[in-house]
Amino acid sequence: MDPQYREVPARRAKWRKRIYIVIFGSGTTAGKLFDIGLLWSIVLSVICVLLESVPSVHAQYGEELLRAEWVFTALFSLEYILRFVSSPRPLLYAKSFFGLIDLISIIPSFLSLYIVGAQGLLVIRVIRLLRVFRILKMVQYIGESQILLTALSASRHKITVFIGTIMTLIVIFGSAMYLIEGPQNGFTSIPVSMYWAIVTMTTVGYGDITPLTAAGKILASIIMLMGYGILAVPTGIVSVELGKASQRSFAHAACRRCGEALLPVQSRYCFRCGEKLGE
Repeated sequence: MDPQYREVPARRAKWRKRIYIVIFGSGTTAGKLFDIGLLWSIVLSVICVLLESVPSVHAQYGEELLRAEWVFTALFSLEYILRFVSSPRPLLYAKSFFGLIDLISIIPSFLSLYIVGAQGLLVIRVIRLLRVFRILKMVQYIGESQILLTALSASRHKITVFIGTIMTLIVIFGSAMYLIEGPQNGFTSIPVSMYWAIVTMTTVGYGDITPLTAAGKILASIIMLMGYGILAVPTGIVSVELGKASQRSFAHAACRRCGEALLPVQSRYCFRCGEKLGE
């Protein structure tokens, strides 16, 4: 039983506590079955939304998919109400990350009654699949993302300078290609030429606009070759900072009692002798 339930007034009915154990208690058999059923419902709901966006499928099975979507919406609405009612702190649940996602995932269906196309927003339900971390007891691994966030934060100044340099090059190359090719070859303006420079530099190469002159092809070749090197720069910057952040995270402390030196710096007790660290 969640210790928070000690704060729940005694007048709360037993069925609310039972619902709480099933819905929030992923450690119980009933809770696991509920979560697995919920995840499958989310997956099927997202598949229905994806299929409905296919014209041929929508033309043949549109009515069936719409009915299925409203069934899922009813189930998710009931689930949200039960979570809110059975939670020891309903407002805290409503303001939590999963509480907001649970609410947002059912709103598009009702908005679609008044706003055309709002139902396409139902794909946001895929975010609810993050609950799989809780079901599989993988919540502790989410903490590892802090290392990545630290590395990105430490790299932000270098990346900002890098992006500024790239934008300058794009303006230069776009302007040069506009002067070389001109509107007659599809480069109707400098912004359009800048778009071509971005596509070429990132080695995407859509092919909707291509240089026709010899000078334009030479410039395009230079941009392509530069693109390979440019793409590696931010990867290297973040990788270096990621390595530094990992080293800081996995630094080791030593136990004064037994001399064990391979202890994570955040450890409070020695795993070998049980001595409390940091005293």
